Amino acid sequence: MSIKKERVPAIEYMRGISMLGVVGIHVGSQYLMNNPTPNLQLLALYEIVTRFSVPIFFFISAFGLFYNLDLQEKFNYKNFMKRRFKTVLIPYLVWSIFYILHYTITNQTLYLLHPLNLIGILFFGLACYQLYFMILLVWFYALMPLWIFIVKRLNIVLLVVLFVFQMAVDYYSSFLMNPYGIQNEIVKAIFMYRLNYWVIHYVFIFLLGGYVSVHYDEFKIFMRDNLNKLRAFGFISLIGLLAYYYYCIYYNGYSPEGAINTAHQLSPAGLVYTLGASLYLFAEFQYGFLAKIGTSLFSLLGRHSYFVYLAHPVAITYLALFMAKFNIVMTAVNSMIFYVLVVLFTLIVAIIFRKLGNTRYPKLNELTIGVYPKK
Repeated sequence: MSIKKERVPAIEYMRGISMLGVVGIHVGSQYLMNNPTPNLQLLALYEIVTRFSVPIFFFISAFGLFYNLDLQEKFNYKNFMKRRFKTVLIPYLVWSIFYILHYTITNQTLYLLHPLNLIGILFFGLACYQLYFMILLVWFYALMPLWIFIVKRLNIVLLVVLFVFQMAVDYYSSFLMNPYGIQNEIVKAIFMYRLNYWVIHYVFIFLLGGYVSVHYDEFKIFMRDNLNKLRAFGFISLIGLLAYYYYCIYYNGYSPEGAINTAHQLSPAGLVYTLGASLYLFAEFQYGFLAKIGTSLFSLLGRHSYFVYLAHPVAITYLALFMAKFNIVMTAVNSMIFYVLVVLFTLIVAIIFRKLGNTRYPKLNELTIGVYPKK
């Protein structure tokens, strides 16, 4: 069912830079929460420039799934889900339990441990704010036969149609749908937390990753021949999203929080930026200057991105408590130091855990990042 192909280092580098972006989004939220007059440009760096980060993880995931998959052979769904259960679902449950216990102890409440609450928390990925990504991945995996069926039939025209469809769905879900008036609490929760498990919000970027993977040889030529055009597209798409952000603030009078909650990755400008950033970063890491400098750094970040993604809220929580204890104001400069410390701390812990898992305690890797030792 699977075939071994050449390694694609650009994918690992993209994973590393996307992880930095996710941390930036959450540090930006911390900066905004603790500074009533934030620097709008720095906030844009934290919350707008980084908006490609979560969608591009779906692109990367789909690329990896399809890259070593032989579409001419019969798909073994049982074996596929068994592997995904080990690499995603088990770490998800472990990290969810960790965060539930952590917040139960630190908040001194048993609310999270109520059986009905536990079911909702685990189903929607609510144990911590970054875990919803793993729930979405599980749903993408569960629907893998559908994605295979679609990717086999995809072409450029259908991708364009799919992109337009994605824009319409995300616009309706983000700006028109209002579930807060629903009386039934269960139905209300199903719609309120739709972003946590409705894969339809990211189906285009996922299928694009699968399509690029299946047609990787042709795509490499496309990237090489159109590198400058892809750079321009990435830059213009970023300018478009930034312009939307500043439009929300200066023209519509939105607060900084309102602006970043409007100019997000599911807005029309955000979708264009997601596409532009995905194509640009792939091409740049494959053939551009990023392929020539800093690859060791991005490789290091990429290898440990999963753990950093899962663990960085812990660093954010305790660094914020440290600042509060010593009355350290979250200025622009302090927020940047805060960001660097969060990345460094979680990266160091990730490296230590990985080495311990590889040498003494393989269960550490199995349970935390779904990596199993080679037999």
